[in-house]
Amino acid sequence: MVEELKILETGGTIFSGEVHYVIPRYQRAYAWQDKEIVQLIDDIADFDSTGYYYIGSLVVSKVNGWDNTFEVVDGQQRLTTLFLLLNYLVSKDGLAAGLVELRLSFDCRDNSNYTLSCIQELMQERLSFESEDRIEHSIRNGVKAIKQKFENDGIEINKFIERLQRVVLFRIEVPQNTDLNRYFEIMNTRGEQLEQHDILKAQLMGSIGCREEQELFSEIWDACSDMTGYVQMHFSPAIRETLFGNKWDSLQETELGKIDFNSGNKERGNYSIKDIIKNDFKVDNVDGTLDDGTHLRFESIIDFPDFLLHSLRVFVKKERINVELGSLLDDKKLLDDFNRVMNSEEFKEKKKLFAESFIIHLLKTRYLFDKYIVKREYTGDDNDGKWSLKELKQAGSYNRKTAYYVNTALKTAGEWCSTFEPRNKESLMIQSALRVSYTSPKVMHWITELLLWVLDDSNTPAELTTAAERIAARATKENFLDKKDYELGVKTPHIVFNFLDYLLWKKDKISYADFEFEFRNSVEHWYPQNPSDGSFPEWEEVDTFGNLCIISRNVNSKFSNLSPKSKMQSYDKLVEKGSIKLRIMGELIKGCSNDDWATGGKCKEHQEAMIETLENAIDNLVPDNDVV
Repeated sequence: MVEELKILETGGTIFSGEVHYVIPRYQRAYAWQDKEIVQLIDDIADFDSTGYYYIGSLVVSKVNGWDNTFEVVDGQQRLTTLFLLLNYLVSKDGLAAGLVELRLSFDCRDNSNYTLSCIQELMQERLSFESEDRIEHSIRNGVKAIKQKFENDGIEINKFIERLQRVVLFRIEVPQNTDLNRYFEIMNTRGEQLEQHDILKAQLMGSIGCREEQELFSEIWDACSDMTGYVQMHFSPAIRETLFGNKWDSLQETELGKIDFNSGNKERGNYSIKDIIKNDFKVDNVDGTLDDGTHLRFESIIDFPDFLLHSLRVFVKKERINVELGSLLDDKKLLDDFNRVMNSEEFKEKKKLFAESFIIHLLKTRYLFDKYIVKREYTGDDNDGKWSLKELKQAGSYNRKTAYYVNTALKTAGEWCSTFEPRNKESLMIQSALRVSYTSPKVMHWITELLLWVLDDSNTPAELTTAAERIAARATKENFLDKKDYELGVKTPHIVFNFLDYLLWKKDKISYADFEFEFRNSVEHWYPQNPSDGSFPEWEEVDTFGNLCIISRNVNSKFSNLSPKSKMQSYDKLVEKGSIKLRIMGELIKGCSNDDWATGGKCKEHQEAMIETLENAIDNLVPDNDVV
């Protein structure tokens, strides 16, 4: 039984009326992170509002003896997020409270149910001190992510509600007596539908008449589409040397029709059935070694559809194609963006030329992306990883050649290692600052800018760090300093905090040698907006920049509405591992009282020092006539 449910319609929502949804105990607790929540909001905010947007399915099973109670079999993360989202709209007076009733509960999860029961108090930060310990942190973090997404992006509530009225969810009711274990088994082994980039590949290959060129196109495309590791390692050895030379580290300037494809057929590097059925067979997911022999693997900061969008924008700029692409890097509009370019004046009668030109451009862009754009690196059994900026090198000879990785050499011609090695760390740090500031792939325009920069032959690798610094400085200037408003509160752009941390680290690398950029995605008040139980006075200037810090959501749930003194006394270890601005604030509060911080001028002094740091850097990096 399949039913279309409108998330919001006149007089009701999916959480009003008689229907009640229960999350069974065998389901995991609410676990969506910022990435999934932001993606859901973006999907609703960005779809073509002339039609309906089908947001997915909710698989349910009717609870025996209850006509209007459904056990949620699949889709509970999306359903819970929709409940939080609708309640956020209620808290902003966009929806009447009666439209979102408590029609959702968790089986045997008391804290989750308590949190849902006081969701409006949580939305408006009006929880009592006694309630804090009963709040489910994952739901609190979901609320924070929704609030900051709307506030930081300036999403208009009324326009969002209009779009929400055209969003549809399929509710699929499984027959009674369904074996749910078998159902899960089928769901977990189901195939995936064709993606837009698969369709694009077929379209481009179809415009190439030569069979051998089509096969080579496919080989290059498939190698580039695997965003793990370095692109050189996704080719068979013979084609690898044809494309990247004997040392595997120099992309050969070539055209598709001039690549010796036949040499690549000698060794494809695939596993045979004979290999697979051996008892000791396992897939090797090691990408190579460090120069000391340690095994490691790499993870890209973006997926292949996003990389295609970056590559296309670089292609359009480099070739000076007169076409307008969307301001967002939206993977849902991948085919639309490519069709605009293929139907431009330059290529509408030359589809074959576009396909042949773009595949070589894609390969070159991916090679430079691997070498010059930050990624995550994992060694041994490490599951956390670290930021990495390395290039591939080749050791050995004949059939014993292996790949190893060293820090990308950001140097000018003839420089010695001791001179250019520090630049690698600086470039890694500023790029990781950009990465954690722009968490949505749709707004990672800094990657496009850096790829354009490294493709410009007039630039040298030694200047890469400055190029990345300039991107962060320009964003800080335009979105913060130029506004002359230092009381933005939680709306303060994340790049401001992260660029400031980078500048503070660069100024004193020894004191902050342990500092790394993490996804600290919650802008919070050091002196709280709502003091716990009125135990200390409120302060009208809490939104000022000097009183703000950027922290991870789990730290935020611990800080709660404590005073600065209490935060430092209770969670000094968390502060000491936090952002550099937070560490400085922690040190300052050790020597003063809460009143000294707020009304006594300590916060103001701190703010002036931080603003001066930003202004001095931006004066050097972004001249008045700077143009993107």
